Formats: sequence, C-alpha cells, structure tokens
Amino acid sequence: MEMNATYTSFVAVGDSFTEGMSDLLPDGSYRGWADVLATRLAGRTPGFRYANLAVRGKLIGQIVDEQVDVAAAMQADVVTLVGGLNDTLRPKCDMGMVRGRLEEAVERLAPSCKKLVLMRSPGRNGPVMERFRPRMEELFSLVDDLADRHGAQVVDLYGAPVLGDQRMWDVDRLHLTADGHRRVAEAVWQALGLPPEDDWQALLPAAIPPRWATRRVDDLRFARRHLFPWIGRRLTGRSSGDGRSGAHFSAELGRAFWVTPDETALSAPVAEWRRLDTAE
Repeated sequence: MEMNATYTSFVAVGDSFTEGMSDLLPDGSYRGWADVLATRLAGRTPGFRYANLAVRGKLIGQIVDEQVDVAAAMQADVVTLVGGLNDTLRPKCDMGMVRGRLEEAVERLAPSCKKLVLMRSPGRNGPVMERFRPRMEELFSLVDDLADRHGAQVVDLYGAPVLGDQRMWDVDRLHLTADGHRRVAEAVWQALGLPPEDDWQALLPAAIPPRWATRRVDDLRFARRHLFPWIGRRLTGRSSGDGRSGAHFSAELGRAFWVTPDETALSAPVAEWRRLDTAE
C-alpha cells in the first residue's frame, strides 16, 4: 500500500450506509462517512472532486443498474462500493443473484479507478444480527474473494467490536450514529494509506445496563416509528429510496456531477462545496 498517498477524486456507490443515514444535519440532510472522508481528502489536494451516488434502500441489482456505470465513467482515483446487505436482510434472498451482481459491479469498477474500496459492513449486536449473520458472512466472504481477484482494498468494519456496540447505532437500529460514521471515515482513510488520526476501533466505556422499563419503552418506540413502517414497505414492494437520486446525480439531466470545495469559503476543513458543470 502506498503510504501518505494523494487522491484527486472520489466517488461513493451504495445504499443508505453510504448516503449517510442517520448522521443528520440541522437542515435535514445527511452527512455520513463518505462526506467526512471527502472533506478530509479535499484538505490535502487542491481541486479535489467528489460525488456521492448512494441512495437509501437500494438492493444490489439496483445499485449495479443505476450507479455502477455512472461511477465507472467518472474515472475517479477512489471508488467505494458497499452493497448487498439490504438483500441479505430480506426474508427471502437469492444469494446466487447477489453474488453475480456484486461480481458484475466489481468487474466494471475496478478497471475504472486507481483504488477500489470494498467493505465488510458493520452489524448491530442483537437478535436481528444473529438471525441474518450466516447470510452476511457469506456476503463478506464474497467481498474478500472479489478483492483478492481484482486488487481491491477491503475495510473490515464487521470485525471491529466497537461497531457492533448498540450505542453506535441510531434509534432506528439500522444506521450508525455520527460517531459511527466518523469511525468508518477514519477506517477508510487509513485503508487508503493515509496517516492515522484516531483509533477508530477504540472501545466505548463500559455501559450501565438500562432498566427493564426503559428497554420496553425504547422497543415500543422503535417498533412504532421504524419497524412497522419498514415491514409495511416490504409487504407493499416499496422502498425508502423510491423516487430518490444520489446527492450528486441530476435526475433531470440523467447524469452525475462533481462537487469541489468552495474556494470562497474561509473555514477549514471544507464547509461548503460547489457543483461543477460537468462530470468530466
């Protein structure tokens, strides 16, 4: 691995994990690990360009069909691809299909960039994790195999105990907190051969177990606000990503676009980005 490398562009491909949920900003938008990483990379390289194409709720087939060719055409220095986990969490999952589509994505993206980054995604400790663990580990085995065959870098978030800690997960129990996203950004930063700034695997202090009544209230709130709507979407064939485009994809124009740090902004690190007219 090249140490202290320089990267001039970064494209992020995937689902809600890469879109940035649930790292919510005051204006209602999401930031997430990819935005944090882009901000840090931009601080090292004048003229840095970034595009996040990820959309919540997307299955691996949708990611391949809607994002992969777009990302490949952008010829970025770094491309991150995280997908397939939404498929494994469905009651019925064709792992053969997942394998084929993920392999298709890697085969298209690897030649298009200098560094392709894949991930073994984190999972929140609990009964849901235990139910779907075999599928997830089958997916991660495939990720490792594809990385070996195509020269991609794997970031092992699944193997970091701290990212399984329930305190690292938002109230929806599906997405990382802001702290979790910062740790993922640091993990990818280090995987790109850049000097460590934090110990992203550092464990949290010992937790005081909540009272039984508190746990039940939290469970009921979770079920009402998140679980039942999620089940409803599954039963009706809907997705939270229906009608949405990636943050840096223009549905009107049918193409992606780069953003670059706004040189008129005086704050550092990057606080504002401006859109470039083309994806060239």
